[in-house]
Amino acid sequence: MKLKTNLFAIAFLITSSIFSQNTYVFLGSYNRDKEAESILVYQLDTLNGKLSKVTSVKNIINPSYLTLSSNGKFLYACTDTKTPNAGSVSSFEFNPENKSLTFLNKQGSGGENPVYVSVHKSGKWLVNANYTEGSVSVHPLLENGRIDSIAQNFQYTDGSVHKERQTRSHVHSAVFSPQNDFLFLPDLGADKIRSYQFDENQKQPLIETKNPFTKTDLQAGPRHFTFHPNQKFGYCIEEMAGAISVYQYGNGVLTKIQRINTHPDSITEGFESSDIHISPDGKFLYATNRGKENNIAIFTIDENGLLKNIGYQSTLGKHPRIFAIDESGKFLIATNVISGNVVVFKRNLKTGLLKKVGKEIKMENVSCVQVKRI
Repeated sequence: MKLKTNLFAIAFLITSSIFSQNTYVFLGSYNRDKEAESILVYQLDTLNGKLSKVTSVKNIINPSYLTLSSNGKFLYACTDTKTPNAGSVSSFEFNPENKSLTFLNKQGSGGENPVYVSVHKSGKWLVNANYTEGSVSVHPLLENGRIDSIAQNFQYTDGSVHKERQTRSHVHSAVFSPQNDFLFLPDLGADKIRSYQFDENQKQPLIETKNPFTKTDLQAGPRHFTFHPNQKFGYCIEEMAGAISVYQYGNGVLTKIQRINTHPDSITEGFESSDIHISPDGKFLYATNRGKENNIAIFTIDENGLLKNIGYQSTLGKHPRIFAIDESGKFLIATNVISGNVVVFKRNLKTGLLKKVGKEIKMENVSCVQVKRI
């Protein structure tokens, strides 16, 4: 009887913990105006997909990409993006109890036009990618969430074959490996996925490897990257080619096993593929296409990691730059920059297909979204 009672108490505590958590949606904007709301926070109703505004911040220019600490307490943003001779990363503290998002500090990003930021699972390091100058910077994080000055910065100058878009390096994202022991940097300008070993206990954690990059197809324009939940496969979306390259992954090494288009065969030019994410159950992959298409390509993922296209879903707007899937896998939230709207889709967990739910949110020049259960 005592064992049953203890088990019931444990189950009750776990259930209470789950249901006491709320899911929050964080949105950034190319606002270009300090008086405008630059970051908005909404609460997501996980029953019907409705978004309810919680708070916002001003006095921040062009937050192009957001990420959160593992506990959801701190929000980090690429700021002063698309601003000549500028570029920074900023930190904020989010308090769901008093519904506040408080600016903490910012540091120089180590290059112009920062477009991606990641936090190491230890909570001790932040990494950001700078697009225009083709560089990566590593910043220590303090216990209070503030960002310290740059510990490492690597600049790249090599480009690739496209005479206009690939005259030099353009690092477009910075993604940690599943074990957080390697860092991968898709470089649109150089047609490379750069990589480093990452030692969280060193003062300069990025360590060069014998194989510093994986070469992609020419004029691919690698942009964003994600790993499968089983940690065996990696997926890189290629902006210029409108394709996804699939890699087998192990101990810092990527081995390509497939390349598949993100668009129908009827579309032969003008590709602007953008973001890529996998459902939490590892069964489906989603990728956004901007430009002529403005849709989400939907793929099934086989046990061997290979992709099969099963359809497309309009994002119901123009220029879907970033999207996110909530931790339960029930919802996908897309942001459309040019049309300035945020759309919530409910995922069919069996088929992977999407259906619009709730009321869309208007946010001028919405640039990015992150979802976190806190």
